[in-house]
Amino acid sequence: MAETITELQNLWSAITKRLRDEVEDVRFFDVFLSESYIHSFDNREMVVAVNSGLAAMILSTKYMSVFQDTVKAVTGLNPKIKFDVAENLKTNTPPIEEKPVYFKNSVVNPSLTFDNFVAGPSNIEAKQAAMYIAASPGASFNPLFIYSNPGLGKTHLMQAIVNFIREKNPGKKVLYFESGDFLQEFVDITSGTKNLNAFKKYIQSQDVLLVDDIQMLSTKEKTLDFFFDCFNKLMLSGKQIVITSDKAPSELKGFEERLKTRFASGLIVVIGQPEVPTCVAILRSKIENSLLDINSFDPKVLDFIGEKFSKNVREIDSALNRLIWYVTSYRPTKYIDMTIAMEALQNLIDIKDTKQKLSEQKIINVVADYYKKTPSQITGSSRESDITLARHIAMYLIRKMLDVPFTKIGFIFGGKDHSTVMSGVNKVEKSLKTNESLKTAVGEIESQLKS
Repeated sequence: MAETITELQNLWSAITKRLRDEVEDVRFFDVFLSESYIHSFDNREMVVAVNSGLAAMILSTKYMSVFQDTVKAVTGLNPKIKFDVAENLKTNTPPIEEKPVYFKNSVVNPSLTFDNFVAGPSNIEAKQAAMYIAASPGASFNPLFIYSNPGLGKTHLMQAIVNFIREKNPGKKVLYFESGDFLQEFVDITSGTKNLNAFKKYIQSQDVLLVDDIQMLSTKEKTLDFFFDCFNKLMLSGKQIVITSDKAPSELKGFEERLKTRFASGLIVVIGQPEVPTCVAILRSKIENSLLDINSFDPKVLDFIGEKFSKNVREIDSALNRLIWYVTSYRPTKYIDMTIAMEALQNLIDIKDTKQKLSEQKIINVVADYYKKTPSQITGSSRESDITLARHIAMYLIRKMLDVPFTKIGFIFGGKDHSTVMSGVNKVEKSLKTNESLKTAVGEIESQLKS
């Protein structure tokens, strides 16, 4: 049963969205349903406020059937539907009383959905579990516990669950908050600003509870005691709980064993660091939803960003935002190649990378000197066997000593494809196992570089 104004608004949004697929008459929405809303709904009767008596009459006659079918499809109920003029309802009946408002700072981004969550080997299990929970909250896998390092998509999945349920099952009460907001609410209660029993009743009335970053409640003994009571009540009532953390339940510090045991009693899934192909797919998805055309990017740029900024999704966001600003405001460019990308992202390369830039050239210089060649020969396109060997050794050492992405190494060596670099590095690695003279040469070059 939808009771608060917010719940009624969400329900009406779901109903009208479905109606748009059923009714082609533009007047239906622009004229008859303009400024309409659900005035009240108690499962047996739904009262819809409209803008005029004529609208109420037409909707009650011509469109009643489609309304009844739509409401039943959305709510699973078959209430009596009544249309009345909004002004009459305002004067003849008291306004709906709002329940106490909590978690005012807890915002769910409607754009975070399952559709735009890019899955790969590192996160597919977490996405599948979240989708299952969203489709059948409380049916099984309760609680669902998702953990990972920061910036890998936990919050996206949490809010995708909320958005899915609100669209597909608007009658469900869904509450999402970060643990820091929960802690603040509890502080307000203990200071006398809010009522403890009312807050507990509000939490325990939810059908789905989603708690982000539970580790933030570490060592907060009284807050955790209160949360434990709410958690148990919801679990015993068959309500769905989803929790995220930066650690597995067993590794949470400052939590009593009884809580950690309950967190682990459902389904635990981990999100790992994304693989480079997944990072590239994420980047591609973000570009397609930005101001830029994916066709204006050199594919090597996507590979480079995917390799270089693969620690988490936030790094990818930061790199892409910087690149968008650079090519749209600072240096407008129609096509983004590696030169432009390196210029745009240079400020995001940390002190370590600045040192690496110098070291890359130093490695090339030392290898060139060892084999009596020039640096330009090493980075050029000559296929003479001795130059090719020196080039492969330089690539190998840059990769080994600096952990530079293959794409960037290719850029340094005249724009070679990353697969060419990988092949060269692999040849050296393989030869080092059997070729003693190569092993000696590489060892001597490494000694010079380390001295």
